[in-house]
Amino acid sequence: MPLKKTTTQKSSSRPRRLKPAAIERIFEIFQRLNPKPETELSFSDPYTLLVAVTLSAQATDIGVNKATARLFPIAHTPKQMVALGEKKLADHIKTIGLWRNKAKNVIALSKKLLSDFNGEVPNDREALESLPGVGRKTANVVLNIAFHEPTIAVDTHIFRVANRTGIAPGKDVLSVEKALIKSVPDTYKHHAHHWLILHGRYICKARTPECWRCPIEKLCLYKDKTPDPATTKAPTKKQATKTRKSMAKKPKLAKTIRKPTK
Repeated sequence: MPLKKTTTQKSSSRPRRLKPAAIERIFEIFQRLNPKPETELSFSDPYTLLVAVTLSAQATDIGVNKATARLFPIAHTPKQMVALGEKKLADHIKTIGLWRNKAKNVIALSKKLLSDFNGEVPNDREALESLPGVGRKTANVVLNIAFHEPTIAVDTHIFRVANRTGIAPGKDVLSVEKALIKSVPDTYKHHAHHWLILHGRYICKARTPECWRCPIEKLCLYKDKTPDPATTKAPTKKQATKTRKSMAKKPKLAKTIRKPTK
């Protein structure tokens, strides 16, 4: 009698995703704890916001604010920035990463604002992305903060939180952004960017998420929740190695390809 072929059911590789009711509850909690979240970058208008966000790539907000505290008093308009020049601008931002390329981009985008947009920051994604050094994330931040558009800029913090919690899992920045736009209730879209980035920056940290003090811990789908260090023993070497391996398997933020500057 011939043997019957047996088929093994493959486990689903689809990431776990929170249900709409749970996502809404998470943003209800975020809103209750922080009704009016704000960016931690210092700025006074759309142009200084655009410059600050451009400078913030691979740099901390604190570091950018220290640099712009010296820069903006003497150059806070496109015309003033162009007059300052690339060399002097570079001297003001040497304390932050990639300062040479950033100085070049800020001068170039300021010139384009003067030549193509009458010195005004456009309220349009395509127009913003046409500026040197401005990608989708920067455009989303400017549209959200300066023009109150319900956009969600996905950085490393938001990418991590969206995947860990199950709010909007995705393999790359764009897929997470689209998932967030689809899953976050309209009521919370305007502030969603800030709530998620602040949560990732101060609680849902990359190396050791502080799950024991997380306000959405019971709703979050992250399996390897970190216990309160005050009430638990230090992990053994074997446990620490297992945790590091587990963290290494989490989705990583895909590198974005910047458009070449003209």
